[in-house]
Amino acid sequence: MNEPTLTAFAGSPLFGIAISLLTFQTGSMLYRRTGSVFLNPLVLSMVMIIAFLVNFQISFDDYNKGGQFISFFLGPATVILAVPLYKKIHLLKANILPILAGITIGSVTGIVSIIGMCRIFGLDELVSVSMIPKSITTPIGIELSNQLCGLPSITVAGIVFTGISGVLLGPMICRLFRIDDKVAVGIAIGTSSHALGTTKAVELGETEGAMSGLAIGIAGLITVFLAPLIAKILM
Repeated sequence: MNEPTLTAFAGSPLFGIAISLLTFQTGSMLYRRTGSVFLNPLVLSMVMIIAFLVNFQISFDDYNKGGQFISFFLGPATVILAVPLYKKIHLLKANILPILAGITIGSVTGIVSIIGMCRIFGLDELVSVSMIPKSITTPIGIELSNQLCGLPSITVAGIVFTGISGVLLGPMICRLFRIDDKVAVGIAIGTSSHALGTTKAVELGETEGAMSGLAIGIAGLITVFLAPLIAKILM
């Protein structure tokens, strides 16, 4: 494809859709062949898309004409996670109090820890409040960031980084601390690294995926209610 043709194609919504699907499929193929957590399809697709846009000097706005259509399905995809939860509803009923306690403690710890780290690294208040929603799913995180008068762009970057960290490090941390209970593993991953982490939890097992999907919704609600109060007290 010559440069004028590429430039014309880049202005079409099909460009963003095509490059997103192509890079993700490439990343998925490499991940299946190697099994390495460091070759996660999402991470690889992000790197490949950024490299492509920079190399051919294509603006993000051009890419996002199509990319936004894929982003639109983020909400429905999150809702679909309720399906495996329904299959494991008996586990939810049997462990309801520990589950709620774990998600609440995890959510509060996530808020307090990021505020503390922002202070340690000398980040200003705008960046700090923008990072508070880092551990909840993107649609909720953006709205909370606006509520806290933060910058949604910083919030999204924090959410993506947190999710990728959960994908890469979550299972290893669980093994390191000998957390082998499937419900606990799912709740831990979902609470700390939202939907991206849940993609890894689903790989670990149906129970882990179901509990992680549950944690996304509950952690989001808890964070929305408690984040403004905690931010007001600590900042």
